[in-house]
Amino acid sequence: MLCLQETKKEVIERYMCQTLWGESEVRWEVQPAVNTAGGILCLWSNKTFKLERKVIGTSFVLLVGKWIQEAQTVNIISIYSPCDIQSKRVLWESIKQLKIQSQGGLWCILGDFNSIRNSSESFGVCHRGLEDYGSREFNEWIEELEVEEAPWVGSKWPGSAQYTLERNFSNHFPVLLRSKSIDWGPKPFRIMDCWLSDTSFKKTVEESWTSNQQSG
Repeated sequence: MLCLQETKKEVIERYMCQTLWGESEVRWEVQPAVNTAGGILCLWSNKTFKLERKVIGTSFVLLVGKWIQEAQTVNIISIYSPCDIQSKRVLWESIKQLKIQSQGGLWCILGDFNSIRNSSESFGVCHRGLEDYGSREFNEWIEELEVEEAPWVGSKWPGSAQYTLERNFSNHFPVLLRSKSIDWGPKPFRIMDCWLSDTSFKKTVEESWTSNQQSG
């Protein structure tokens, strides 16, 4: 899945989505920009994610569906947060209520939060007191949601890591969230000796074999 923030686009066309994704078969959801300000775009393939429900809110897009490979329900929120603290509080409360009312599943909250977790993440010194106050509220919100920040490369929580990619035409650095779970391929065939003495065993195997023939 690819989630973009600050698209600056009021209209997103199919051709643009196909170009960004690199394939003609792609699904997407959009929160349009307002006069070239803001905008969120989420793209995915039906081969990996099956959308079941969506919520397009102020400053966020929530996608709820099935992550097909793991057969797991996931809730993915892409955020482009406003800068002023009052609007941030409204956004934080909206997302908290969505999580409280959710039907379970894994949660992934990502995007541009326009907030810092501690003063060391800030490059400027202006409004430092306000930033410290906002950081406390931001950290309290994260704690209330019972989510954790995925670590950067090198950590082992829990099978996932973040990677910073090279910046191109955007003024933001893309961030790749990758799971370290390994697909070892099809599970090996196992058989118990007692099955061979069952009179229906041969017929069951033949029917299963012929019903799952693969071409090529």
